[in-house]
Amino acid sequence: MVSSTETVAVPGALKIVTDATCTFCGCVCDDIDLTVQDNHITEAKRACVLGKAWFLSHSIEDRPSCLIDGKPATLEAGYDRAAQILTNGKYPIVYGLSDSPCEAQRVAVSIVDWINGTIDTTTSVCHGPSGMAFQGVGEVTCSLGEVANRGDLIIFWGSNPAESHPRHFTRYSLMPKGMFLPNGRKDRTCVLIDVRKTKSAKAADQFIQIKPRADFEALWALRALAKGVELDPEAVLRDTGVELSVWQGLMDKMKAAKFGVIFFGMGLTMTRGKHANTEALLALTRDLNAFTRFAAKANRGHGNVSGADNVVSWRTGYPFGVNHSRGYPRFNPGEYTTSDTLANGEADSAMTIACDPMANFSQPAREHLAKIPFIALDAKETPTTRAAAVAFTVATYGINTGGTVYRMDDVPIPLRPAFDSPHPSDFEVLTQIEKRVKLIKGITS
Repeated sequence: MVSSTETVAVPGALKIVTDATCTFCGCVCDDIDLTVQDNHITEAKRACVLGKAWFLSHSIEDRPSCLIDGKPATLEAGYDRAAQILTNGKYPIVYGLSDSPCEAQRVAVSIVDWINGTIDTTTSVCHGPSGMAFQGVGEVTCSLGEVANRGDLIIFWGSNPAESHPRHFTRYSLMPKGMFLPNGRKDRTCVLIDVRKTKSAKAADQFIQIKPRADFEALWALRALAKGVELDPEAVLRDTGVELSVWQGLMDKMKAAKFGVIFFGMGLTMTRGKHANTEALLALTRDLNAFTRFAAKANRGHGNVSGADNVVSWRTGYPFGVNHSRGYPRFNPGEYTTSDTLANGEADSAMTIACDPMANFSQPAREHLAKIPFIALDAKETPTTRAAAVAFTVATYGINTGGTVYRMDDVPIPLRPAFDSPHPSDFEVLTQIEKRVKLIKGITS
């Protein structure tokens, strides 16, 4: 029997990596058994459909580890040019980080500090409103292990885990047989709230379809019911698209639960209201703790986006969109977030890490990024790497390199790579760039 802490080599260039970690989504499942042959993953036991695609389709691109102005160059030349670009800029920005290990993220924050730049993560275009709400309201939180062992009422709000996090139901929230829920799914009640009927609705005991852009009104209706405030049924129906009796029935379930959890997604955070929606949900969760145990967790997307928020918060006090131009960190979403610094034509140099803004930012932002010198680190060739002044091809974290990532519940998980890559890791590239930045700046510490 293979130990859960072993990597087993089998004759014939076959290797089995047990308990590997999948870094595709925020579930960060760490129970995957990988079969590797000739530097190719042929099997990924227990991985979901997204995880299997992540592992089985992985291949190391046959391209130089460094390109300068589109031409092959040595890594040393790339490090030198990257450091010059970052130190010559008056408004340098660093963006991405969500698909890098925490060790690399930490170095990226240090570089931004040395150059008095601005650092931002992909959180700013997804759960950024949640980060703002956490600072304004606070968070009643728990681990996914607590959910699996205790959660008897599971609510998904603006989230579709059946498609975005396929193992969420089976491993964490609905199906597992827990310490206090020995019958698994039979001991749980699931409610899904969304503006449309998604595939996740099939797994729910109750589906509540609210009016589009009415999340804030619905949450405040629930807050009022939690406090015993009398509401006008006609106004509630008009504002939320759902009858008051339905909300009252849900509140009764919430108060009767022994351990309730609300998982919320971008269907809540990126609709009308944004951070105000998340603040209302967090406040509702806080209110419910006067009656029972309730927690709220964001369903995060990228593998280590939670780690990016944690690392940037450790180093600066803020989760994303942090400016160091005055020598100390300042936080102001809408001003220091990358989509804005580019669209407003403010940034004059940049470094992107494991992200592709050239493929998904606004047209003004993409046009400005194309005009300024920037560095791109990515495991694959993308529109961003093709436009970069310096492009580094890096090893894929979790498959080719180790390190630490954070699950969506802020629990750190170690990575167990399957095989080596000829390309350097994010950590190696950023460490070398930092050394040169400090040398240019005359920093000896």
